[in-house]
Amino acid sequence: MGGSVVAAAEALGLSDDEVDLIGYAHALAMVPRIATLDDDHHPAYLHPGRTALVLLRDVGPLPVEALVVAAVHEGIDDDLRVRHDVVAVELGEAVAELVESLPLPGDERLAERLVTLDEVFLLATLAEHLDHLRHAHLRGDLDWQGLHDEASSVWVPVAERAHPRLADRYQHWYRTFARRLA
Repeated sequence: MGGSVVAAAEALGLSDDEVDLIGYAHALAMVPRIATLDDDHHPAYLHPGRTALVLLRDVGPLPVEALVVAAVHEGIDDDLRVRHDVVAVELGEAVAELVESLPLPGDERLAERLVTLDEVFLLATLAEHLDHLRHAHLRGDLDWQGLHDEASSVWVPVAERAHPRLADRYQHWYRTFARRLA
């Protein structure tokens, strides 16, 4: 997956240094996954790479900081998050603070916090959560109805305001998952 992320970043014309930074952020995000998950087919295993690819392929050119933050952000699985101190040492305190500032699903002020994010970090957060939603049906440890309800009230409307391609992907997921729940 790391190779796919690097290739997509190169295809967008990012500089060698930017491509290296995105590749490094992806590798850093994989450390807790490799240590924690016994199965490399677990839906959360490839999550950092899939998140970066959503941004690189569906959103297009973004500042490298947004791509790095998206790669290391983990919105659902606490045990798969890269610790703040590790992000600070490896990618800088500014990146660690940005990752910490992103709202998590279930936040009582989620909509407010999302819409007040800088646009590029909103897109990073939307892409990260979209990837979780797209693979939720493969997991038995998530509250599917709760995910769907929150998507209806927050994630889909915010995506509609933020980016047309992400909005289309959220709407598609929402409709498809509604049929699973019915």
